[in-house]
Amino acid sequence: MNKPLRRIAIFCGLLVLALLIRDNYLQYVRADQLSSEKDNRRVAIERYANPRGDIIVDGNPITGSVESKSGDFKYKRTYKNGPMWAPVTGYSSQAFDGSQLEKLNDGILTGNDDRLFFRNTLDMITGKPRQGGNVVTTLNAAAQKAAFDGLKSRGGKGAVVALEPSTGKILALASYPSYNPSSFAGNTNDDAKAWNKLQKKNDPADPMLNRALRETYPPGSTFKVVTAAAALENGKYNSADEPTDSPQPWIMTGTHTELKNEGSIRCKNVSMREALRISCNTVFGKIGADLGNDKMLAEAKKFGFDSEQFTPVRSNASVFSDHMNDSQTALSSIGQYNTAATPLQMAMVASAVANDGRLMKPYMVDELQSSNVDPVSTTDPQELSRPLSPKNAQVLQQMMETVVKDGTGKNAQIGGGVTVGGKTGTAQHGVANSANPYAWFISYAKLSDGSSPVAVAVVVEDENANRDDISGGGLAAPIAKNVMEAVINSKK
Repeated sequence: MNKPLRRIAIFCGLLVLALLIRDNYLQYVRADQLSSEKDNRRVAIERYANPRGDIIVDGNPITGSVESKSGDFKYKRTYKNGPMWAPVTGYSSQAFDGSQLEKLNDGILTGNDDRLFFRNTLDMITGKPRQGGNVVTTLNAAAQKAAFDGLKSRGGKGAVVALEPSTGKILALASYPSYNPSSFAGNTNDDAKAWNKLQKKNDPADPMLNRALRETYPPGSTFKVVTAAAALENGKYNSADEPTDSPQPWIMTGTHTELKNEGSIRCKNVSMREALRISCNTVFGKIGADLGNDKMLAEAKKFGFDSEQFTPVRSNASVFSDHMNDSQTALSSIGQYNTAATPLQMAMVASAVANDGRLMKPYMVDELQSSNVDPVSTTDPQELSRPLSPKNAQVLQQMMETVVKDGTGKNAQIGGGVTVGGKTGTAQHGVANSANPYAWFISYAKLSDGSSPVAVAVVVEDENANRDDISGGGLAAPIAKNVMEAVINSKK
């Protein structure tokens, strides 16, 4: 071979070597990065090439798939009663990706999860197209309907969370106003218009905000349950009925400011049972100041405050502040000042009391399944903490049951052998309390055998209501009652 040909051969050999190196680099080193690249359209086309698996409630799918009428994405997502279930499912959109259970379990639902490898291999051998798996939730359809319908009938804004105290299963998770994920599931101009219409800048009601998990509100007097728990756990008071050291009027420690009670209620040295029944600010504010910030903070954290929760959808951390002086601690101990809570958090408070002091980790996915409904993974109940001893939890149950039997929570009474414990709250907000307050109610139901199948938290924001008509007992308690009844009836 002459010299020029040898040079050409070497050059061509180097080109082939470079091509092999580049090919192996792309296929093995950068494979994962390229497969997840948002601009890799082949990945997106494959993702929508087959129907998604379903999200399941009570054995029935609340999602579906239909063939797209245009574009190269073959299937798009559909939702049954989308606005009611959106706070649970989130959305899956060809144009706007996904959120919540749809996003977190996308691999299972599309069939691309590594845990489905064996199933996918069998399907490939038998010539079956790839199929998505299912997400089986803990939700109770009747409870969810009662929660959503209750909020919708009130109008305004609000949220409901219902838990099974013994396990932490989420039975209802409703937020209002809501949205229909089907309206922007595709990739057309109409989908884009529907999406833009729902954005907060275009709709101040912010319908895509999951108020059950992502909004924190001042909990108002519902937080007095936490303060009562702190008093019992720290030995300040040992029973529901012993007199408290509670002057009226009470000047907050370190100030010249009187902490006022609502209306003309008499709270001087009343028992904690009576103070919870008529909702005395002076009693629980003074308890918080006497215990101090550190002890109050420690008890709040046992209930889950200051920590995000993952259900698996993330919930905002509720807030009880550190480094507060006595008067700030007093205000925080009645659910004002910096104290803020998600509806999930306050449902956890009621749940822990109902479960004899054991707080279970809240969760909404019971099982992940392959396309032939074989279990891929299951969720086991997990204890999160013990905010109360069983003895003190039972004392607090007696107090909360008095609130419903003969106090501000009468609208939550059920009857028929069902005992209800609860606490109302009317939380101030706005500059100088200028805006309409939030109406709260937290509760649990106890059956005749002593078991507690459900604990509930309800918050209602009604900007158009008559201010004097806003109360937790009036607006929120009836919704909680309907949700509790729905759970109880579904178990018969």
